[in-house]
Amino acid sequence: MIRLAIAEDHQSLIDGIQLLLKYEDDIEIIGTANDGEALLKLVRLKQPNVVITDIRMPKMDGIAATKLMKKEFPHTKILAFSMFDQSEAVNQMLDAGASGYILKNSALEEVLKAVRAIYNGNTYFDANIKTNTENNSNKKNKGILTKRQIEILALIAQGKTSREIADELFIGIHTVDTHRKNMVRILGLQGKGELLRYALEKKYRF
Repeated sequence: MIRLAIAEDHQSLIDGIQLLLKYEDDIEIIGTANDGEALLKLVRLKQPNVVITDIRMPKMDGIAATKLMKKEFPHTKILAFSMFDQSEAVNQMLDAGASGYILKNSALEEVLKAVRAIYNGNTYFDANIKTNTENNSNKKNKGILTKRQIEILALIAQGKTSREIADELFIGIHTVDTHRKNMVRILGLQGKGELLRYALEKKYRF
């Protein structure tokens, strides 16, 4: 069972997430908070295994709260939920210990996918953001794929569609499509058909 806590200073967003998750059999919302200090108290009291937190909140921001939560409860998974898509904000949350980052303009179904993904030990990032790690990897290691891209390539070699890959890896279909485009660019290929041929030739099957 996923024991979930939500921290967001806009109660309407909390209400929307609660409504979405209300009937999910594998998720229990154990509490909500409207500021960082209240979130810490909630986590210390009820010890959720997944936390959704905004970055900008009263009393204590999500970055500081995440650092403290990960220090006290290292196994707790943190999902950043923010309107900011700047790489600085994303990487500050990653450095603090977050396992995922999604934007507030994402569909609520993306929140559900992200929660399940990080609970299962994966990372989950909105397709519209990039981390400095990804940028640096592409610049310094042109032609070298990330671990996630290799996972997707293995599934492409099995003939799976973007939807099937998204479901298997607990990530968004737009994330899969973004990875496909990035792999085509990194590998210097011409299109989707070339990516499948490359996957089969390299035998990315695990």
